Amino acid sequence: MAVALRSDLTTIAAMLRRSANELIRVPGAAIPGVLAPTIFFLGLTSVFGSLTLLPGFDTDSYKSFMIPVSMLQGAGFTGAAAGVNLARDIEIGLFDRFLASPAPRWVLLTGTVAAAAVRSLIPATVLLIVALAVGAHSPGLDGLVVAIAMVMGTAVLAACWGVTLALRFKTQSAAPLMQSAMLALILSTTAYAPQDLLTGWLATVAAINPMTQVVDATRQGFVGGVTWAGTWPGIVALLGFVVVLGAFALRGMRRTAF
Repeated sequence: MAVALRSDLTTIAAMLRRSANELIRVPGAAIPGVLAPTIFFLGLTSVFGSLTLLPGFDTDSYKSFMIPVSMLQGAGFTGAAAGVNLARDIEIGLFDRFLASPAPRWVLLTGTVAAAAVRSLIPATVLLIVALAVGAHSPGLDGLVVAIAMVMGTAVLAACWGVTLALRFKTQSAAPLMQSAMLALILSTTAYAPQDLLTGWLATVAAINPMTQVVDATRQGFVGGVTWAGTWPGIVALLGFVVVLGAFALRGMRRTAF
């Protein structure tokens, strides 16, 4: 049992090293996950920064309000990229070698989503530096820890979604669906304004979208203080997403023949 577990952990570590090597050899691969949310953040905060003057906003800095959303957006793009990379491996036949190896399917899935979680720290770090440079509030150590946890968790759920689609369609052409679904999930929350200020269909969707809990948990520290009551709903929401999407991804792994 101990030998098998050690072997599984070694395989996961090797997949993490492979992901790191890819960034070293092709550094441009990280650019889309950094550039898109950075443009999103700078553009929206420049145009709609005065929204904080509306009654109901609990912060005077729209940059502080928006930066958690952009960090989650970067995590979503990074996680979806794991699915795109898997689809590429399927197309060139490399994934068949992984399936033919002694590694259990759950190990292959864990290595893939763990790599996405680690890589999500790249856009999160860049975005945080940019946000602080243009005047966003510092989240403090506790707020930063919660934000990082939410970012990495979001990358995991996005990777599970991307892996599921990659195993279903077996082509990189599914990339837009991987990315757009995550973008829609994150933005149909309290991304732009507090729940009480939302109207129409967005208010309804944000109220029932579990991702709203993740956004609100990530926003702690940037806007107000960090509390357990504001954190645990985000944790539960992420765990629910990961359990469901992880089950679909693992099912796809187990049903894929080589």
